[in-house]
Amino acid sequence: MFRILRLLTMLACLAPPTLAQASEPRDISWDMLAPPAATIKNPFAALADEQLDALRRILRLEARAARDGDADARAGAEALRAELAEAGIDVDGLFAARLAIMKEREEAATAVNEDLVGGTVRIPGYVLPLDLKDRKAVEFLLVPTVGACVHTPPPPANQIVHVVYPEGVEVNGLFTPVWITGAMIALSSVQEVGYVDGQAPVSVSYSMQPILVEKYGD
Repeated sequence: MFRILRLLTMLACLAPPTLAQASEPRDISWDMLAPPAATIKNPFAALADEQLDALRRILRLEARAARDGDADARAGAEALRAELAEAGIDVDGLFAARLAIMKEREEAATAVNEDLVGGTVRIPGYVLPLDLKDRKAVEFLLVPTVGACVHTPPPPANQIVHVVYPEGVEVNGLFTPVWITGAMIALSSVQEVGYVDGQAPVSVSYSMQPILVEKYGD
């Protein structure tokens, strides 16, 4: 009997730790979901207000000329380009830099914080239901603010978490506040959010299948 108890004790010591023992949840805030911000050089910072306005006007005029074949718009854009060139300003170079900055900002808005990926975290947020069963949200977006994606433009993709929770969360309308605990997964997706007058796609950078969902304040 003693030998059997000793064997069982040894096996228990060799057994893998439980989920709670292996990875205690780490409380995080929404700003931690975005990676450290990279410094983006701004080539427009040294320009005067009237020069910035001239660049905006060139964009508008050239768009009108391309769309409508407007000769006056084309002439106006060329005149503005000549004025800026005389001042030593590379218009095409600045427009190329503008596109590069837009791309960098878009990538920053979707990038994930690798330090959080795969770890067990606990985060507060609001439930925006995507799929309901028996008045429970079994699939939803976790968002940082009330009205996000519905009454206001959607947050950056790395400020939204797509959650699948078959057990379901009881909701009363939109934006029920909750705490969610689970492994944070980097998974880009586009989710369709329903509006009164239709649906709109929302880009998401994170996903979770929670081990625990608690009402905020409980």
